[in-house]
Amino acid sequence: MDDKVSIRIEGLVVGYDAAPVLAGVTLDVAGGEFVGIVGPNGSGKTTLLRSVARVLTPASGAVLIDGKDVSEIPARELARQLGVVPQDTVPAFDFTALEIVLMGRSPHLGRFQLEGAKDMAIAERAMRQTGTLGIAGRPFAALSGGERQRVVIARALAQEPRVVLLDEPTSHLDISYQFEILNLIRRLNREEGITVLAVLHDLNLAAQYCDRLVMLGGRQIQAVGSPAAVLTAENVKRVYGAEVWIRRHPTSGRPYVIAGIGRPVSEEEGRRFDRRPKVHVICGGGTGAPIFAKLLRRGCEVTAGALNIGDTDQEAADALGVPYVSVPPFTPISDDAAEENARLAAEADIVVVSDAPYGAWNLPNLRAAVSAADSGARLVILRPDTIRQRDFTGAVATDIIDALAPRTAAASTLDEVAALVETSTST
Repeated sequence: MDDKVSIRIEGLVVGYDAAPVLAGVTLDVAGGEFVGIVGPNGSGKTTLLRSVARVLTPASGAVLIDGKDVSEIPARELARQLGVVPQDTVPAFDFTALEIVLMGRSPHLGRFQLEGAKDMAIAERAMRQTGTLGIAGRPFAALSGGERQRVVIARALAQEPRVVLLDEPTSHLDISYQFEILNLIRRLNREEGITVLAVLHDLNLAAQYCDRLVMLGGRQIQAVGSPAAVLTAENVKRVYGAEVWIRRHPTSGRPYVIAGIGRPVSEEEGRRFDRRPKVHVICGGGTGAPIFAKLLRRGCEVTAGALNIGDTDQEAADALGVPYVSVPPFTPISDDAAEENARLAAEADIVVVSDAPYGAWNLPNLRAAVSAADSGARLVILRPDTIRQRDFTGAVATDIIDALAPRTAAASTLDEVAALVETSTST
C-alpha cells in the first residue's frame, strides 16, 4: 500500500533514573518493514519500544513517525497510527474481552460517541483473526495469560493502525498460538503494509519472522541487519555471554540458534545440521502416516521401511512422496525387502520405530531396527510400553523392544518423536 508509515529514532537517550538505559540509539525502520528487537534482559528492548510509543520521554534525541516528532503528534492522531501490544495488561475494571477489543476503536470515535455497527464488525474481525471470538463475553480478568495476550493483540488490530509495536507478544502463548499470532502479524505486514517493530525474546522466532533484527546491549545497538548478519555465534557470545551454534534452518534457510552447547561447533557437525536430517520410519497399519507428515513439516528427509501395497502407510507414503520398500499385498516381508529396509535404515541419521502391531508377516521390519542399532544408529521408539497389547508374535516382538530399550529413546507422543529427532540430528 502507498500509506506505509516509517519510524526514525535519532540519538535517543532515555532511562528511568540518572543513568540512561539507552544512550545515543539511532535506527531507521522503513514503512512496511518487520523489524525485531533482541537482546539480553535489561538491555533496553522495552524501553526503546516505550519511547516510540511516547510512554517515555527521552532525555535527548527524537522519535519520528512518518517524519513527525511523536512529541508533537496529538494523542488521538498517534493512537490511529500506532497499535501497541504491551507485555502485560491489567484492566482497571472487569471488562469483557469484547469490551477490551472495542477500546481499540476509541481513536476513531468522536467525544461521547458510541461504537456503531462498523466498529463492532471491525472488532469481531480482529477477534476472529486472533482466535478470541469464542471468549468475547468472558471477563478479561478471568482469562488465562495466553487468552489475555490474544485479546490485547485483537484490540491493537481493531485500531486499524499503520504501525504495530509488540513487546514480547508470544511470551504467554502456547507454541501453536505463537506461530498463529506471528503468522497473522506477518500476513498483515505483507498484505496491508503495516510496519511492525517487535521485541522478541526467542531468537529463533525472531530469525524466522523478521526482515531485520536489532540487537541491543550495553545501552546501545550492537548489531543491526538481516537475521543472518545479526545472529552470529560471535554476536551472541559478545552480547549475551552465551556459547551457541548458529546453523541454517533446513527448510527456511534462515539462521537457527542451538543453545547450551558450551563449545564451538565443528565443521563436520555444521555440515550435518546444514543439510536436511534423514529419518527412516519403520511402521505399518497407519501408524507411520502422522509421523511422515510431522517430520516432513519439520524439514526432514523421510524414508519408510517395508510396506505392503494397500497398507494405509503405503498410501500415505505415496501421497507424501516418501520412499519406501514395496511388498506385495498380504505377503510376508521377503529377504530382499528386509535387506533394502536395512540399507535405508543404515543411511539415515536416525530411525523411528512406530507403535505398529507386529505379527510374523512384518517382524523383519522390527529386526531391521535391531540391525540399525547394532550398527550404531540412533533409534526412537514410539510408545514402547504398549508393545504387549500389539504383539501377535508370541512375545518375540516384545522381547526385541525390551532388548532395544537401553539403546533407544522412548517417546509417548508425536511431538516427543519430533523433538527427539531434532535433538539427535543437531548434535
